[in-house]
Formats: sequence, C-alpha cells, structure tokens
Amino acid sequence: MEKILIAIDGSPASDEAVEFGVELAAEQNAAVIFVHVVRLLDIVPMTCFGMAAGARPHEVTEEEKQPLVEAKAAAEHQGVHVTAKLLIGDAVDEIVACADNLDVDLIVIGSRGHGDLTSALLGSVSRGVVSESKRPVVIVRERESVPLRAPART
Repeated sequence: MEKILIAIDGSPASDEAVEFGVELAAEQNAAVIFVHVVRLLDIVPMTCFGMAAGARPHEVTEEEKQPLVEAKAAAEHQGVHVTAKLLIGDAVDEIVACADNLDVDLIVIGSRGHGDLTSALLGSVSRGVVSESKRPVVIVRERESVPLRAPART
C-alpha cells in the first residue's frame, strides 16, 4: 500500500478516520492525502420576504481550512508523508474523483452513524463514496463516549 486518501470534515467521526488512517499509513509506510470538500455555492435570499433565492460562489473561510491543518499536523507528528487538498463541489463526486486521479490504494472516511432513516432522508457521504468508488473504502464509525464508571449516588 502506497497511498491512502482520508476524507475529513472536522467532525468527531472524521477525527476517528484521521487516527485510523494515519496509524495504518505509519504501519504500511504509505503516504496520506487528506481531502476536505466545501460546497460550491451559497444560497442567498434575493427578496426581503425570502420568496426567491439565488446562489453565489462560496468563499472558503479559514475555519473551513482548519480540519486540514489539524489533520496534517497529526500525521506529520507520526512521521507520515502527508499532503492536504481543499476541494470544492459535491463531496462524494470530489472524493471519488480525487482518489481516482491520484490512484490511491484505499479511501478512509468517517461516518456519524445517523441510522438508516436519517441517511435515507439526508444522504450519506460515506455511503455515496462506497457506492461510487471502484477502490476499497474503510468507513470508521464514530465511537460513543461511555463513562468509565457510573456516577456516585448521593
């Protein structure tokens, strides 16, 4: 394994994917490519009553770049060769296209685990990547925080 693409969005599930993917890359002596996808357009109301809407190009903020900065620092701390790419457009399409263009060996992506109903209504980036990609995909589920011990009763 030479290249691992890790798709991130700054969520706790994404942090889990970073941890997993970086550990795997270190074990395999593989390079990591972090990708974060932001939307192409912002929808803005055109009238004072919000009846008509328009779209304008999305301006990327420093806050949107932060997940890439943090992930890159984590990988470099582990001694892993890393690059980071901010992509603009549809998350599924951009992740799959980037993986294909870079000829990666594996895609790692986090999943928030919303469940079947929510995923069906809202869509799921991880599910879309699995469906669209011809490359192996590892979905890392967000861990539930479980207290180490029960709180003391008073």
